[in-house]
Amino acid sequence: MKFFRIANRLRNLRRAEDGAVTVDWVVLTAAVVGLGAAALILIRGQTMKASETIGGYLEKVKVDETTTK
Repeated sequence: MKFFRIANRLRNLRRAEDGAVTVDWVVLTAAVVGLGAAALILIRGQTMKASETIGGYLEKVKVDETTTK
């Protein structure tokens, strides 16, 4: 009798789909986060280069005191 109760519970657990939706969302969220991290890794070098170029330009620019008043 005990075996049949366990077998019925396992059969019902296998048929239930409540947890499948949660797993789908977790996998989808992990994929989006992974793609975002990959995009950041790809553009980081170019962003650093651009910011250094802009910083170098701004260091050379002289500001007239009449324009700051």
